[in-house]
Amino acid sequence: MIERRTWLVIIVLAVIAFAAWMEVWLMRARDTSEDFTGPPRSDYTMNDFTLDALDSEGAHSFTVTGPRMSRRGDDGSVYVTRPNYEIVDNSSNTWKGTSDSAWVDKDGNVMKLEGKVLMHREPTDKAERVDLDTNDLTITTDPKLKDAQGHPVANAPHRNKRMETAAPTRIVETDNTAYGVGMKADLDLKTVELLSDVHIVSMPGKGK
Repeated sequence: MIERRTWLVIIVLAVIAFAAWMEVWLMRARDTSEDFTGPPRSDYTMNDFTLDALDSEGAHSFTVTGPRMSRRGDDGSVYVTRPNYEIVDNSSNTWKGTSDSAWVDKDGNVMKLEGKVLMHREPTDKAERVDLDTNDLTITTDPKLKDAQGHPVANAPHRNKRMETAAPTRIVETDNTAYGVGMKADLDLKTVELLSDVHIVSMPGKGK
């Protein structure tokens, strides 16, 4: 059985990585709009879209599908309705998830998975299924460093990434279930904190 603190860190770091992939994709989608031909456009919309992305070695990295994505012309933010996500983590495990909507600001410093957020790791011979059930996750990243001209600084220090929700949260692994109201996590410090009404139930041997 995985030590309690360790398996909580595993699931939360996976959620942050999951959101990071989504953030990168949304930023790419936003920038792609600048390549459209024709008259200048203040915003754009894509319906029933699917995006498959590969990593640097050509292997499947993540997929995002949804009925609608739109870019707001007034503030440059991107909004996705009922997105479905699928990513492959560094251990080749597949994670799948949904939320009612997703939003990322113009600079990619703030991302929100809004409404009901569900996520799970697909079970394999080496990894058990893990489920996350919560609402309204906010992922924040330190702003990019820029020079006097407003351009991103090359070789800038790593930007910290954090995640939090004030909603009730349930995390389930085969032998463990954790409940809490409110959650904060720091990717770099590898810390996870369930804020109140915390209950952790261990049931050794349940999955056998």
